[in-house]
Amino acid sequence: MTETEAGAGAESETGEDDHLEATISQRGVLFSAAGRILIVRRSTDGGWELPGGRLGPYEDAPVGVHREIVEETGLDVHVGRPVHTASWRNDVDRGRFAVYYRCRVPESLDVASDDPVSLSDEHTDHLWLPPEAAADRLSDVQGEAVEIATEVHDG
Repeated sequence: MTETEAGAGAESETGEDDHLEATISQRGVLFSAAGRILIVRRSTDGGWELPGGRLGPYEDAPVGVHREIVEETGLDVHVGRPVHTASWRNDVDRGRFAVYYRCRVPESLDVASDDPVSLSDEHTDHLWLPPEAAADRLSDVQGEAVEIATEVHDG
């Protein structure tokens, strides 16, 4: 976790708690039947991330993350339980809060040979990688989510 990620929730100079006002996003750690994880490349800056996005008004959280994954990848996945949460301030000091869900791609999809992913305009590329390789390409927070989801997946 970077210094700005760890700094969320620190006390202000007046000694009062500085409460985080944050944009909330949800992301899926998508496991294929072979245990590989899907990462997608953002079209805005070329960085890699886990698929997901923001909730709509009054949208149920698991429904929202499923909707975002379908919109971004075309995959109809099983959304499991949340496995990680994190809050931080980004490079322009905006608050962020993310919830990460362990998700499972249907066993009937052979991601190695069939490549069922259909990307939205938000992404330019995708990879199915072993968990450690996926975590290495992601931000620290998302990499940690992959590590935790892998422990839950293997356990």
